Amino acid sequence: CHFPDLIYMILFGVVQVFLCQIPNFHKLWGLSILAAAMSFSYATVGFGLGMAKVIENGKIKGNLGGISASTSLTQTQKVWRMLQGLGDIAFALPYTSLVLEIQNTLKSTPPENVTMKKANLLSLSVTTTLYMLCAFLGYAAFGENAPGNLLTGFGFYEPYWLIDFANACIVVHLVAAYQVFCQPIFACVEGWFSHIWPDNKFINKGVPIRIPLCGSCRVNLLRLCWRTAFVVSTTGIAILFPLFNDVLGILGALNFWPLVVYFPVEMYIAQNK
Repeated sequence: CHFPDLIYMILFGVVQVFLCQIPNFHKLWGLSILAAAMSFSYATVGFGLGMAKVIENGKIKGNLGGISASTSLTQTQKVWRMLQGLGDIAFALPYTSLVLEIQNTLKSTPPENVTMKKANLLSLSVTTTLYMLCAFLGYAAFGENAPGNLLTGFGFYEPYWLIDFANACIVVHLVAAYQVFCQPIFACVEGWFSHIWPDNKFINKGVPIRIPLCGSCRVNLLRLCWRTAFVVSTTGIAILFPLFNDVLGILGALNFWPLVVYFPVEMYIAQNK
């Protein structure tokens, strides 16, 4: 049963146009909690179904060498897939662009860096454990035939209600995660505009707008126009390149070097002269 993805991508973009009007990162605590809960839920379903499949098979599929030489894959294609997997991992774990925004939401007692270290340890431990369980049990369940996404790649078909629930969690998680990752970009661009044109009303003033049944609110025109354009452009790119794992691998590789390697080393050199 095939159906077009286009309408769902457009609906996702429409939802983000409205959510992007959330003023700043500090107002996202509700969405952030929701995203974390959804991530925990679908990851738990994923490795739970993987474990059930392994028990049903009565054996562990796959091996340490990965895809066997008997398949039609060349050595070059196999290396490419390994690099793509590393790119996916690199995309899943770095969150350097969010660290300062998260730290800015913390109260000063105890010190922010102390709280941040504990948060890093807890979040990375939980995230790594859940993702590795999904990866290991998914490969153990399907071996060489493991789909790129256990839940949406039709690795599992039953129970239908549980898989539908997990996929709904993925959608809600992505809706919230989009905002968490975009808000620092919005703040950077809007702060730059405000610095360059501090007296411009279009950039710095809010226009009162009355919304039926909700009362009135003040809408910043720069925020409305620029954020809407940003969402429209990213939605358009998603429609043109609907290759989920391939795109994740490329983005992970592009993000990893400057954010995880180059900038921290340069900051350390500058700080310690």
